Amino acid sequence: MKKLTLIAAVLLIVAQTGCATVEGINQPTAQVDNNAGTQPLPPYSGPKARIAVADFDVKAAQATGQIGSGLREMLITALVNSSRFSVVERQTLSAVMQEQELSASGAAAPGGSGAQRGQIKTADLIVTAAVTEFEPNASGGGAGIGGGGGVAGGVLGGILGASMNKSHMAMDIRIIDTSTSEVLAATRVQGSASDVAGGFMAGFFGGWGLGGGLSAYANTPMEKAIRVCIIEAIKYISQTIPANYYKY
Repeated sequence: MKKLTLIAAVLLIVAQTGCATVEGINQPTAQVDNNAGTQPLPPYSGPKARIAVADFDVKAAQATGQIGSGLREMLITALVNSSRFSVVERQTLSAVMQEQELSASGAAAPGGSGAQRGQIKTADLIVTAAVTEFEPNASGGGAGIGGGGGVAGGVLGGILGASMNKSHMAMDIRIIDTSTSEVLAATRVQGSASDVAGGFMAGFFGGWGLGGGLSAYANTPMEKAIRVCIIEAIKYISQTIPANYYKY
């Protein structure tokens, strides 16, 4: 009877002190230098800025070049889907040039419009990114309701058998004018997320797929951290580029 009374008392204490933490346990958090939140950008239908995205510089110990490529793919997709940018691709430029040479050679079948020389668009801006932190398992361990530890957390953690998983990533972003090579703006964006095992909110960011090299983190706190970081990068870029670059 005394044991039941003790458990009931612990439950009451946790209910009074830990509920707010429980409600936020599955929610990602993000910090960015301009204090932007993680809400999607509002709809946009005005002129666009012409931009290119350089290869990501991967400096984090737990990240690889393949992860950097996947993050770059996600950033490009997000830039295009924001409707604010005309993104020019440079990784496939050799293939584009090959099509133009084929069309100009006379070897291509007549009747089609064909690729034409002298039409490749140049970017006014280049976005560079360095992955400085990439921690799929930044911290973990036993957690009670709210992951607060202590007597209440210990007792309820044992009852529920839950474990807290936390993930984190950060990128340094620069926006560069291609005519002058001047760095117009720079910041650090980061995303963090935590989950109680088995409590992941599937589809938190809808059907927006992870880039190549990142599929191993699907449906984990790291997926949330990645998506939050990309969203923060898009918001920073769109809010920081001067208005005169939006002209296409």
